[in-house]
Amino acid sequence: MRFFKIDLLTLLISLFLFASCERTSTIGLEVDPSSSVQGGLLDTATVMSRTVRDDVAATNTLSRYPFGFINDPTLGTTESSLALGVTIPNESFSFGTNAVLDSAILVLNFDSEFYGDSTVNYSIDVHQLTNNLSKETSYLSNRSYAFDNTILANYSGKIFPKTPFKVTDVLTGAPDTVMTVKPQLRLKLDKTAITSKVLNLDATSLKYNSYFQSAFKGLHVQIKSGTQANLGNGGIMFFNLAAQTPTTSTSGLVLYFRRQNATITTLTDTVSVNFPISTALGSAAAASITHNYSTAVQNQLGAQTTQPTITYLQPLAGLRNKLSFPYLKKLRQEVGAVVVNKAELVIDLSSGTDVAPFRAAPRLALYKNDIAGQRRNIPDNDVGDGYTYAGDPRANSAVYGGYFDSVKKRYIFVITAYIQDLLDGKTEDYGTFLGVVPSSATNANYFLATTSLTTAGRAVIGSFQKPAPAGANLVKLNIYYTKIK
Repeated sequence: MRFFKIDLLTLLISLFLFASCERTSTIGLEVDPSSSVQGGLLDTATVMSRTVRDDVAATNTLSRYPFGFINDPTLGTTESSLALGVTIPNESFSFGTNAVLDSAILVLNFDSEFYGDSTVNYSIDVHQLTNNLSKETSYLSNRSYAFDNTILANYSGKIFPKTPFKVTDVLTGAPDTVMTVKPQLRLKLDKTAITSKVLNLDATSLKYNSYFQSAFKGLHVQIKSGTQANLGNGGIMFFNLAAQTPTTSTSGLVLYFRRQNATITTLTDTVSVNFPISTALGSAAAASITHNYSTAVQNQLGAQTTQPTITYLQPLAGLRNKLSFPYLKKLRQEVGAVVVNKAELVIDLSSGTDVAPFRAAPRLALYKNDIAGQRRNIPDNDVGDGYTYAGDPRANSAVYGGYFDSVKKRYIFVITAYIQDLLDGKTEDYGTFLGVVPSSATNANYFLATTSLTTAGRAVIGSFQKPAPAGANLVKLNIYYTKIK
């Protein structure tokens, strides 16, 4: 009987509730037209794009330094040489008594990226700079640095940017040891020249870095003139010149020499010492980058009257794309107020351009100019610096995108907030730009909007076409929206 009473009570309550619903026809069956919303997808919004030159930029504070020569059959040639300042191992450094140089090696530690063909023979020259690099007032990427004609070193052979190898570590008062070192380029310098220019310096010149750099102004490293045609595709390598410790693992000028033992004058010590090349330890460093573009690229850099079917992106102060969305304001006039649920900028790679050794750049960046012509990240990627600037609350770097999809051969950016602001008139398009950036970049707010000098991968991309031919490589803006009545 107890269970029967509960069931009866439940039945009575249910009948009461259903009886209280007077307008059952309005529940999910009819919608008031005055309060309705309409959703849709717009994938025909015009996106204009054109190839423009990227800005030159300072090269004296890079996380890694580009060097080499690359011959890209699509874009043309790019060459980067290096000017390197050298520092003393410590203040008031002394070579000791009766020092005699055995050998001098310029050691440049490879960084993680290499772009191009590492299997060909590279010919590399080293000269002495004629001006003190630390006294320069500009280190822009399009600058050149004067050097003496005398060749201090020439290396001809293959490079091994990914391969650690073994070297002999000379220890004073102990047996020499063999140790494994990180991948590096080792260039043997002329012994007579380094004896004159470094080993024979007086005590004053070895007292402080500033004195030493006035006496020994630094080194210039370049692909040997006239050998570029022998490199085939060539390649761009990167060197780590930002190490923090003055050890043999730091890039530098390593001297191996003999000197009189300080205690027993009849004995001779064998010594090795590293004169660091490290921006963290007071060395100046700079890259000189030159581009010689193909006819196809030069034509696009000239006056453009029509939308080309492909455009070009290249780092190392090379090429970027200027994008524009000319009809977004007209869209608002015709469609009315909308809420952008999602906006995707889809960028197809041009067919056949992702072929070794010219693989597509692994990451692109999208940024804008402000009213003063300064680079700023779009709101979807404006995460702030974490200290003085909070950024945009709508930013979401996790979904922002820009990475290369090697399967579908495309890049996608999610730019919902930026398109919403353009539609609402909250921001003006003073220039929206697309460029190559390193895949390891972490500072989304500032780093990605700068001229990229620490990566070499390029991208050849499609463009907006209407109507789009079947199989065409496109740049397309997909806007998923809700229309507000």
